Amino acid sequence: MKIAPEGIPFIGFFFVLTGVVFFALSTRHSMYWALIPLVLTLFMVYFFRDPQRTVPTEAGYISPADGRVLLVEEPVDDMVFLHRDVKMLSIFMSPLNVHVNRAPCSGTVKLVKHKPGSFKAAYHKEAPWKNESTSMVLACDSGAELLVRQVAGAIARRTVCRVKEGDRLERGDRYGMIKFSSRVDVYLPLEAEVLVKVGQIVKAGETLIARMPGEGR
Repeated sequence: MKIAPEGIPFIGFFFVLTGVVFFALSTRHSMYWALIPLVLTLFMVYFFRDPQRTVPTEAGYISPADGRVLLVEEPVDDMVFLHRDVKMLSIFMSPLNVHVNRAPCSGTVKLVKHKPGSFKAAYHKEAPWKNESTSMVLACDSGAELLVRQVAGAIARRTVCRVKEGDRLERGDRYGMIKFSSRVDVYLPLEAEVLVKVGQIVKAGETLIARMPGEGR
């Protein structure tokens, strides 16, 4: 089991705090007080886990995030990044989900844009437009362009995108994460056939979420 590099400072902090509390108190109750930062240390290890995933061989776009499909909406007018009507698929991540994000297709990063904003609950409909977010436009090898947007929420206060314009990503590659639960929105071509339903649980790098016409089944 790998740990996302963004989690090392959090894990280290609570691990050291556990030792400080245990040894500093030097009483028979110190063990009980030390349980609090110890539990937080274990939670940080769990939260920042980065398990290996098996990318499917079937054609199609794969999920960029673990979580529950929050909504599937069309047409959505995206005149800021893709400059056309698209389908939007939103995935909500709870604090218990893996938070490492993965590329839904193989291609070249065309644009990365961070937008400051508020920190409303990520499941609200206006969250993608009002909340802090990081948008990545990915030019897929198939010729299509996708927009993947990491949206911060009430608990998640920081989106992390590890790539920059011009970088190459293979389908399923790790490219970033969101700290402490939020959502990821994928903007797909209108022609794409969505393969998941609202409420369905998906896994980053493994679950096929959409397919273009003519792609193999």
